[in-house]
Amino acid sequence: MKLKNVKLTPVKKWVLGALLGIFLFFGAFYLSIYWGWWGKIPSSTELKDLQQNEATEVFSSEGKLIGKYYIFDRQPVLYDELPQHLIDALIATEDVRFYEHSGIDNRSLLRVFFKTILMGDESSGGGSTITLQLAKNLFGRKDYGHLSIVVNKLREAVIAQRLEDIYTKEEIIGLYFNTVPFSDNTYGIESAAMKFFSTPAKDLELEEAATLVGSLKANHYYNPRLFPERSLQRRNVVLSQMNKYGYLPSEEYVKYRSKPLDLEYQYFSNNGGVAPYFRSHLKKEVEKILDTLKNPDGQPYNLYRDGLQLHTTIDYEMQELAEEAMEEHMSSLQKQFEKAYGKGAPWHRDDLLNEALEKSEQYKTLSAAGWSREKIMDSLHRKTDMELFDWGQKKLTQASIADSLQHYMKFLNMGMINMEPSTGAVKSWVGGINHKYFKYDHVAQSRRQIGSTFKPIVYTAAVEAGIDPCTYYSVREVTYEGGWTPSNSGSEEEDPYMNYSMAYALANSINTIAVKVLFDVGLGNVLSQAKKMMFPEDLPAYPSIALGTAEMSASELASSFSSYLNKGKAAKPYYLTRIEDKHGNVIAEFKPEIAAQPAFSNTTAQVMIEMMKGTVDYGTAARLRYKYQLPNDIAGKTGTTQNNRDGWFVGITPNLVSVTWAGADDARIGFPSTYIGQGANSALPAFALLMQKMNADPQFSEITEARFPAPSPTVQMMLDCEPEKRDNFLERLFTKADSPKRSQKEEKKGLFKKIKGLFKKKN
Repeated sequence: MKLKNVKLTPVKKWVLGALLGIFLFFGAFYLSIYWGWWGKIPSSTELKDLQQNEATEVFSSEGKLIGKYYIFDRQPVLYDELPQHLIDALIATEDVRFYEHSGIDNRSLLRVFFKTILMGDESSGGGSTITLQLAKNLFGRKDYGHLSIVVNKLREAVIAQRLEDIYTKEEIIGLYFNTVPFSDNTYGIESAAMKFFSTPAKDLELEEAATLVGSLKANHYYNPRLFPERSLQRRNVVLSQMNKYGYLPSEEYVKYRSKPLDLEYQYFSNNGGVAPYFRSHLKKEVEKILDTLKNPDGQPYNLYRDGLQLHTTIDYEMQELAEEAMEEHMSSLQKQFEKAYGKGAPWHRDDLLNEALEKSEQYKTLSAAGWSREKIMDSLHRKTDMELFDWGQKKLTQASIADSLQHYMKFLNMGMINMEPSTGAVKSWVGGINHKYFKYDHVAQSRRQIGSTFKPIVYTAAVEAGIDPCTYYSVREVTYEGGWTPSNSGSEEEDPYMNYSMAYALANSINTIAVKVLFDVGLGNVLSQAKKMMFPEDLPAYPSIALGTAEMSASELASSFSSYLNKGKAAKPYYLTRIEDKHGNVIAEFKPEIAAQPAFSNTTAQVMIEMMKGTVDYGTAARLRYKYQLPNDIAGKTGTTQNNRDGWFVGITPNLVSVTWAGADDARIGFPSTYIGQGANSALPAFALLMQKMNADPQFSEITEARFPAPSPTVQMMLDCEPEKRDNFLERLFTKADSPKRSQKEEKKGLFKKIKGLFKKKN
């Protein structure tokens, strides 16, 4: 039978033509995307070698994570390390047919096309498979105007099919979990698990895994830190999906949905977390090092993208205890400081405030723009909503830039470093009271006058030169050439006829005797001794250096004092042991830097340790014993600078050197009195509190229970003398007692000494 020719009506022809046109249009549209006319689509070759930004991690000496450097907080994890319940939660919630499709779920796409695109029903879902989401995570989306959703979906479909051709389902799951964005700018399951639950991804509990998977629907809206109730509800939806699709038995589902949301949040920000000042300092140093290294492609390593691992000497637990000790002491000292000043505090003075404003970045910027001083000052005094730091709270208030500057001028700050003397390995680093509000690092950056902490170097030079530590010196004030008359601190009137041994004078930080010892040993010998102990080259060559007019950082001072415990050899602070690439290959390794030659003899080292033990046992640091009840073997030296601007304490135990500084950032603002500003009150307590905390923790027994070696018989004999001796009758008779301020020449050639000279045999 012959088929009759079927004649198409004009309407049918129009419909067929329209359908063909639509088909050709969408075909051409799809091909334009496939061929990259809307933006290049990665090829299969490029997809085989996916490069993602990975955070550089900083580890403590025990391997604990103490911080990261990143653009996006991402850290990779292998598929084999993902717990099965985490994978089940993802599939049950995001893509139940994941193992059945090849990257595109046609049923879901039809739903999206008819309901979401044509009908505008956004509640119908996005139709994305895990592979499509992976494509989006890897390459993002672009703005194509009204066509954005269509173009982006088709681009992702092409990429998804290529990914499915290259990778197994397990590899796609692994890639997804390493790239998906979680709450708080966190990328990848490993970083999210560490941030929200302080555990690696492999150790996530089922309810924790469900919480993180639940947040993927809208990572801000379901942020478990910000919105715990929403997060809990969403977590239970995930558990319900797992139950619905057979991944979680009903009895288990009931058990887990009743569990509370139990976060253990740790945020690795520049300002927060453990050791923020140390991490900030380390970043600058590592960036310099990376400039000298090349990756396998011949390019420099990038701190923020290459997933490097930085291994340091920091002791995680000691760092935490040091920060706790600092906060306890400084919050208390701040109250004492402000109360002592009262209403007459220097930060209320207009001249100090105006000078500080003129040095501010805001003032300089406006001045460079041509603003007049009057206009600038008006701008800096305009009030706005502002958050201000205060101990124990953050103050939200109406304040101007001038108000803010005045507020922060009053705060005391602190720097504290604890270092292993034999290697210089830094165990803890506290650079200030709060990194968010006070960026300046008082361990490495700040250089302040070191006060009486320089006196041990004077006495070291004296002992090295053969001056017996039992040599007695008069406490009497002397006027030296140029009219300089150093005096002693303290309110009690001194007996002008009292003489003290060098050991006693150091322990009690007697200024007049320190200067006399310097003149006896010679300024040049003292400066030479200091440089052998790694003091800076630019020490002031004046006799006043005996009282600590030199400016140094806490880290430099720690280095110098390490020589007393390291056979006379000073060790530089050393905090980075090695750098590894993301595969664990060592690309740089670092060793301690220790002086090649000893700065003094072993006998001198023993003498100085015994003399500085006196500082703690009966001298200016005695409150370590009577107030803080520390039983440890401790030597040390307090320091206070002119006008009570700086307080210092150097604590020495057999296996740890600690240096602490306290003071105001503005050097024009000192402590209101020596009682408050002396190193024993302003700096020492932070060390004392740290030692108390370490004494209570057995893991620090190697430090807290260590004992100084017994001094040799020779050293014991050298120190075997009474601490003080008063002038006898004849000495008092022929000494100008009515003039306590005698010249340097008169001190050396008193009348009594002249008489004694008559009986000496001439050579």
